[in-house]
Amino acid sequence: MFNKNNIAYLFLFFAILFWSGNFIVGKAASLYEIPPFSLNFYRWFFAWLILAPFTFKEILKKKNYILQNFKLFLILGITSITIFNSIVYYSLNFTQVISGVLMISTIPVMIIFISSILKIEKTNPFQIIGVILSLFGVLIIITKAKLDILINLDFNKGDLTMVIAMFSWATYSALLKKKQHNLSQLSLLQVIITFGLIFLIPIYIIEMNLGYNIKLNTPFILTLSYVVLFPGLASFICWIKGISLIGANRSGVFLHLMPIIAAIMAMLIFGEKFMIYHILGAIFILSGIILSNRKVLNA
Repeated sequence: MFNKNNIAYLFLFFAILFWSGNFIVGKAASLYEIPPFSLNFYRWFFAWLILAPFTFKEILKKKNYILQNFKLFLILGITSITIFNSIVYYSLNFTQVISGVLMISTIPVMIIFISSILKIEKTNPFQIIGVILSLFGVLIIITKAKLDILINLDFNKGDLTMVIAMFSWATYSALLKKKQHNLSQLSLLQVIITFGLIFLIPIYIIEMNLGYNIKLNTPFILTLSYVVLFPGLASFICWIKGISLIGANRSGVFLHLMPIIAAIMAMLIFGEKFMIYHILGAIFILSGIILSNRKVLNA
């Protein structure tokens, strides 16, 4: 019963479940008026503290390698830790969880798009069409399938900023797979968190100076505990375990469960509704994902 595949599927399911929960908790944080950039700062600050004892020796030993590649690590930190996670929490102050996770589900396709622009990987016609279809699906969600919103540029700012998050994570993912790193997975994560935190500090200070302060109450403590322990650390560890058992390609399919799980949770917890424009957008996004995974057969 508990063979290698079943154990891997269990690890991968929990990784996706915790990541899906990040959107739910992010939405709850907005309802309790927890400042998004401050929440993200403390999320990664405490994750950094937890990882430090396990990564300190390796990072110190390989400090020259890290310094030689600091520009790449800097970009990885900014795109993933500073921008993506902050923007997701910020966006959920203004948009539905369902809209957010559907847009984020286009990331695998956007990685192909970014990889092509940065000349990391070549694309084929199916992938180009897949990118176009997925972006059209995102456009449908942003405009709620209403032409007047597009004409008047009357967009929900949460939807627009979620697009920034989407491209930021795709850029991070494309650059991450550009080269093999001479660091363990945990130390690599720690280095990326370190560089991301450097740029989160001034944003956190600016948010505080604008009057958005953290209140040390039960909602904040519970929210912070979840985002640090589960999407911050447990998901990452479960994902690595799953990939080590069945490989990256088979594991990647599980990412497509995230919008489904998060949408169900949003409907049950917040009473969100799956609207017609969500369905239309999801059809184009799914079509784009399927097409982008097709390969051109050589004649």
